Amino acid sequence: MMLRDGSQVDVRPISATDRDLIRQGFERLSPESRYRRFLSPVPELDNRTLSYLTDVDHHDHEALVALDSATGDGVGVARFVRDPTEPRSAEVAVTVVDDWQGRGLGTALLDALADRAREEDVRRFTALVLADNRNMLGMLGEIGSARVVDREQGTVALAVDLPAEGVAPELVDWLRAAARGLVELIRRDEPRPAPR
Repeated sequence: MMLRDGSQVDVRPISATDRDLIRQGFERLSPESRYRRFLSPVPELDNRTLSYLTDVDHHDHEALVALDSATGDGVGVARFVRDPTEPRSAEVAVTVVDDWQGRGLGTALLDALADRAREEDVRRFTALVLADNRNMLGMLGEIGSARVVDREQGTVALAVDLPAEGVAPELVDWLRAAARGLVELIRRDEPRPAPR
């Protein structure tokens, strides 16, 4: 796949053998990017978190990894985890290593993930954001079809329906806002590494 700056990546489903690839990609994240991803300072990924991130069933939990075509290095991951109480809905997360941000990789991964979601009969992506983030609250007013579906314990759950093909513009807006640090996207059930 070619990105808007001409960079080439290969995108494939993640596998349990990708633990080292994910660990190496994590090491390429700045402390700020790590904090945005895990909402705490995380110096390294523990084995439990690595298992969660790589041992996926590709039905209820899908994860796609992007590899730099030239080096084979992992440069990004997009995942969804189906809501067991609403099987057509899934939480979404996208992470791109710092030196690949701003090239369109996050959007490309999100588009590929939306295709996989439709194949698995997922029709809505959700994201959990911190409620005390004033920038996020302002952005909510600008997102057309995104809906607030829940508020609890300092978070707001947002939902956007997937179009028949491609990615809803609202999802791209979320992704860009998260990359700029305006919105913190978090998973409810994802294990967080213990601080050291």
